[in-house]
Amino acid sequence: MQENKRDIESIFLAALEKTSPEDLDAYLREACGQDVEFRRKVERLLDAHHKAVDFLEMPAGQVAETVKAAVIGEGPGTVIGRYKILQQIGEGGFGVVFMAEQQQPIRRKVALKIIKPGLDTKEVIARFEAEQQALALMDHPNVARVLDAGSTESGRPYFVMELVRGIPITEYCDKNNLTPSERIDLFVSVCNAVQHAHQKGIIHRDIKPSNVLITLHDGKPIVKIIDFGISRAINQRLTERTLFTKFDQMIGTPAYMSPEQAEMSGLDVDTRTDIYSLGVLLYELLTGTTPFDSRRLLAAGYDEIRRIIREEEPSKPSMKISSLGQAITEVSAHRQTPPTKLAAFIKGDLDWIVMKALEKDRTRRYDTAKDFAEDMLRHLRHEPIVARPPSTLYRLRRFARRHRQPLVTTALGLCDIGAVPWWRSLAAA
Repeated sequence: MQENKRDIESIFLAALEKTSPEDLDAYLREACGQDVEFRRKVERLLDAHHKAVDFLEMPAGQVAETVKAAVIGEGPGTVIGRYKILQQIGEGGFGVVFMAEQQQPIRRKVALKIIKPGLDTKEVIARFEAEQQALALMDHPNVARVLDAGSTESGRPYFVMELVRGIPITEYCDKNNLTPSERIDLFVSVCNAVQHAHQKGIIHRDIKPSNVLITLHDGKPIVKIIDFGISRAINQRLTERTLFTKFDQMIGTPAYMSPEQAEMSGLDVDTRTDIYSLGVLLYELLTGTTPFDSRRLLAAGYDEIRRIIREEEPSKPSMKISSLGQAITEVSAHRQTPPTKLAAFIKGDLDWIVMKALEKDRTRRYDTAKDFAEDMLRHLRHEPIVARPPSTLYRLRRFARRHRQPLVTTALGLCDIGAVPWWRSLAAA
């Protein structure tokens, strides 16, 4: 395969999202093909960085610097405050998460997150403290709790969280072959947790399966939302330090990112960006795939990613099901629903609920996560839902906005030959 810097970085960053050795191996076989040397280069990066930065949490140009800086100072047996480190269980762009044992006043297993050595810049510490404060503000059974915080002897901050032993919601649903209705039940719990965060003035900004875990309590699945590392406060400060995001830096994960989040303009991102991401998550729970193929986004440059998210209209979930080809057999089996019945189950109410959450215009989405959840419950109770298909006039306006320049040119040409003037107003929509 033709090799370039973007290939290496893109495949490396995508590989970090894989949650098991089997998934990683399957991805590398597909992404690298028969190019053994190319795969070795990617694997060397993975070995050096272990599980480095989540895609676009920091600019791609900083990946090499991150790899060099990510030397973990702690290991099993290290004692930090009242906590003895047992093993590393996760890693992000600036922090490492360990399973640790609290030794006093009670003994229990916890998750301890600490900034990596060499990455304790003012910006990173500000983001780290913002995540800690965001979690500390919340008290909800479906959000991981903060238990403690402190600094190491060298001055690097850490905080201690509830240890969540879980797997991504999509993986859990597929492993247990949950029906669409059972998946919706879990999704409603996700909406309730996001609603709680919004009520506390916190926007998550990176809702995706790997940040929505399912853990078992007395055999019952419980949702736990984690990783508020790029969360944003509404009308409050999460930290006394200045938290600065570069103007050319996209924050989030492209496949789950709202159009306004991808825009990187002066438009404030509000709670409705999480509504869009919830819509993507529901789409994936129902169909087994995201609205925009993650491999296509992975191969695209930043400008093309933004164009796709801002301008392209995704297929309705029922239409996506019908276009899956041979993959439909596995998707339907994981949902205990024959392919024809699966598309029929989704068609109608579920299509419009999902598409309302995925509206490009955020004013047309659900106002709150609670509203989203309530429409899902109306569907399950066979009651009329709030979501409705867009009007013909709205679809015409969307079409005109996407194709403004060609329509303007056509309208002017038609006017020259005496055509009716309504084309002018449509082109200006």
